[in-house]
Amino acid sequence: MPRLTSFDGTGLAFRDEGEGPPVLLLHGLFSTAEVNWVRHGTAARLVAAGYRVILPDLRGHGASDAPAGPEGWPEDALAKDAEALVAHLGLGPELVVGGYSLGARTTVRLLVRGEVRPRAAILAGMGLEGLTGGEARGRWFARLIEGRGSWPRNSAEWFAEAFMKANVPKPEALLPLVSGFRGTPESALAELTLPVAVICGTDDRDNGSASALAAALPDARLLEVPGNHMSAVTRPEFGEALLAALAGFRAS
Repeated sequence: MPRLTSFDGTGLAFRDEGEGPPVLLLHGLFSTAEVNWVRHGTAARLVAAGYRVILPDLRGHGASDAPAGPEGWPEDALAKDAEALVAHLGLGPELVVGGYSLGARTTVRLLVRGEVRPRAAILAGMGLEGLTGGEARGRWFARLIEGRGSWPRNSAEWFAEAFMKANVPKPEALLPLVSGFRGTPESALAELTLPVAVICGTDDRDNGSASALAAALPDARLLEVPGNHMSAVTRPEFGEALLAALAGFRAS
């Protein structure tokens, strides 16, 4: 994987595949570009359809550097990393930015900051409350990390910990990240006038209501796919929804 040095010296790894209109996709918490976008064929599907797909490993994940202390996690660090990647690759006005779960939260922070102005955005695995109530979601993940090994079998925490253990060798390194989650108010969402596709599993309530999120955005379309928060992103229908969203952006 190629690498770049981000705004504060943190090293970031990323994939850059295909040719055509660029699509920057940001993975979820405890995941990687490989797990979210490559393993289940989503990236290959987009490349085959004629898109250039850029897939970073977020700070603290995968092959990217994991800063050891709070100083390595300034406010909006992940959004600033995305800005650095866009500048590094010279991505222009055709860019579409999207993400799943944490990647969707990061996409919103990127849009609110306004340093990068993509033509459209994709918010997947995300609901309104997951954005406006970022602090509460961060506390849930901090409790999960600190209490690992103690969660009842088949609880939400137990499943999340299993996923974390499979992908993150040092979960404690992500405590500054989740502790720094901040909410984005509905008033800020109402100012995001670009076209947005909200993609969510029909059984996914982890981040609140996807339909409420679509309603809070001035120009949003809701696309539902089968599955819950963990399974929806693995389904072929998810890749089909991404392609439908991208086709809609190009037609508008």
